[in-house]
Amino acid sequence: MLNGLWLGFFLIAAVAALSRWLIGGDPQVFAALVEGLFAMARLSVEVMVLLFGTLTLWLGFLRIAEKAGLVDLLARLLGPLFHRLMPEVPPGHPALGLITLNFAANGLGLDNAATPIGLKAMRALQDLNPSSSTASNAQILFLVLNASSLTLLPVSIFMYRVQQGAEDPTLVFLPILLATSASTLAGLLSVALMQRLRLWDPVVLAYLIPGALLLGAFMALLASLSAAALAQLSSLLGNLTLFGLILTFVGVGALRKVPVYESFVEGAKEGFDVAKSLLPYLVAMLCAVGVLRASGALEFGLDGIRWVVEAQGWDSRFVEALPTALVKPFSGSGARAMLIETMQTHGVDSFPALVAATVQGSTETTFYVLAVYFGAVGIQRARHAVGCALLADFAGVVASIGVCYWFFG
Repeated sequence: MLNGLWLGFFLIAAVAALSRWLIGGDPQVFAALVEGLFAMARLSVEVMVLLFGTLTLWLGFLRIAEKAGLVDLLARLLGPLFHRLMPEVPPGHPALGLITLNFAANGLGLDNAATPIGLKAMRALQDLNPSSSTASNAQILFLVLNASSLTLLPVSIFMYRVQQGAEDPTLVFLPILLATSASTLAGLLSVALMQRLRLWDPVVLAYLIPGALLLGAFMALLASLSAAALAQLSSLLGNLTLFGLILTFVGVGALRKVPVYESFVEGAKEGFDVAKSLLPYLVAMLCAVGVLRASGALEFGLDGIRWVVEAQGWDSRFVEALPTALVKPFSGSGARAMLIETMQTHGVDSFPALVAATVQGSTETTFYVLAVYFGAVGIQRARHAVGCALLADFAGVVASIGVCYWFFG
């Protein structure tokens, strides 16, 4: 799947570039293609530098948590649920605790913590994988749920809106929460269908229903807060949780006589080894994305969507927000740039900007996640992971548009 996808990016870029040259009379498009290619190669190295520090830091703390028994504790607590969703993972396996930590970090918007924990979980799942190059069912489920990006506190979106002068930075909080829930649900259902998982199992429902009720109660509580209180709570809770995790790992490790410094250094060395193996996969995927963007293929797609929407007589305001949606599966930095450009062009509280912010907060950089998570363990055959992850992205985009018409239409 990844082979065909990667080749398809270059073929689509070639067709779009030839059209701009032969039909549009723009010979500079090929210079833009080459520039995009090398720019993304440079970006890959810059991303790697960031990942080196982040992975080294968090895998160091995770090694302390492992030796303190915290990861095993989480694995035992969630063992019955994951035994149904990931039957090939033995009860109590360390991967289950790491997966839980990853989901918690993603939900709180702690991206710097989520990625290293997720990579550690993917490597633990790879230890159970009978194939060295083909993704297992458990790896696919984990990746799709990770890529669907259930986010309870989208702190980064609030920050972008503050930077652009929004009077109420948290205005999109509830729309993002609803849209990201739809994205995660679509991802779970699509994988369950492909892998024939029994979501109606009483044990699964015993975990999911209380979780859904807690989420609903949390949403109701947050909806009752003022904008200022909500923004303050979001920032405080995110940072407090992040530092609280570190203190918990170190404190429990010290109480259980774990040599915390030596354990941290041991885990940090592993983070260095994981990071350096990612560069070829990042270069391959990001360069293909760079060529696709530079060719104008995304702009062609946007013009086509606008024409179809207007031909049906529908409200086409949301089309101005679609650059963020189209770029987000390929590049987080590119989607962020599209979001900021939409805010600056149309106004931070305009309908397109609100839709773009909701999309940015409810979807994930799917192909980046694929390249990093599968690249870290040498997976080359993704099977149905790409299709299910993109379906979750699509559900997030559609839900973002619908929810924004409901809230702001």
